[in-house]
Amino acid sequence: MRFNWMKSLLVAAFSLIMLSLSSVVFGQEKKETTAEEKKGFDANEVIFGHVKDAHEFHFLSYKGDDEKEHEAAIPLPVILYSPQKGFSVFMSSAFHDNQIVDGYKLEEGKIIPVDSSVKVYDISLTRNVVQMIIALILFVWLMLAVAKKYKKGHGVISAPSGVQNAIEIVIEFIADQVGKPYLGKRYTKYMPYLLTIFFFILINTFFGLIPGSANVTGNIAFTMVLALISFVVILLSSNKHYWGHIINPDVPWGVKVILIPVEILGIFTKPFALMIRLFANMLAGHIIIICLISMIFIFGALNKGIGWGFAPVSLAFSIFIYFIEILVAFIQAFIFTNLTAVFIGQAMEGSHDAYDDGHVDPAML
Repeated sequence: MRFNWMKSLLVAAFSLIMLSLSSVVFGQEKKETTAEEKKGFDANEVIFGHVKDAHEFHFLSYKGDDEKEHEAAIPLPVILYSPQKGFSVFMSSAFHDNQIVDGYKLEEGKIIPVDSSVKVYDISLTRNVVQMIIALILFVWLMLAVAKKYKKGHGVISAPSGVQNAIEIVIEFIADQVGKPYLGKRYTKYMPYLLTIFFFILINTFFGLIPGSANVTGNIAFTMVLALISFVVILLSSNKHYWGHIINPDVPWGVKVILIPVEILGIFTKPFALMIRLFANMLAGHIIIICLISMIFIFGALNKGIGWGFAPVSLAFSIFIYFIEILVAFIQAFIFTNLTAVFIGQAMEGSHDAYDDGHVDPAML
């Protein structure tokens, strides 16, 4: 009996949803002539507008008392250089209402000249650039504050406290779990770089979780630069043993023909893997959250009742994914740092520093 009652309730709920959807369909058929008068919710524009770079920090849009659309945003400086016109400097808010400023216009987030014969170089402070500068200032301030405490004896003759204690735990974790296992006795040489990329990725990822901010770590240009820096460090750490295994591996000649190109390709796939892994994970998390929020408006466009009914479910899943993203921020910063240390350790393969009187240093194992 209880099962039949539940089944009947589900059938009734499904029937109500179908009826509401059908009424929307009929309503749309009657309003075909006015469909173009009002632009509906564009999920594609919202999603990609959030993850792409922009010339402002955009928080929300609202309709004012004058029945016009207004935006709550922080405009950023636009700096353009054209060989024909020279420098042009103004705020991005000048582009509002599709205005043309000094012969330039903003289309789909890009600044282009009205005159196609004019060549322009955009060196503006976009939200990705501004956010990285803020993250860098915060990172330097944080490290200097911790160093100042150590200089005064806190954490040396007394136990560390507050932020210093949290930072020290992370530093010891990176040293014990990343530096020593993969770099051996030379780990102290690379610790400044490993800690820099770990904290820089972590801080930028945390900033990206603030509504209206830029998703810097989800920008492939950002991850590409980090990967290129790691690539240079890996090459500078290499030795003749490392290149010997690549150029002249100890295998039969028939195998060398296949293995050598694969090994050479592997030199470039390592930084490529670093770049794509961080970019894809950070971008995917933001897109999932925005998609879940967008579903409220998508269903609301079909039927307001369904939109309001789905809102608690969408918000619950969004909050859940949001907290998952906080965990992912630590994981991805650690993975990037860990893989960088692994690749550096492989480049030092066969180094005499790994041996002591014919015995392998346990730290290298």
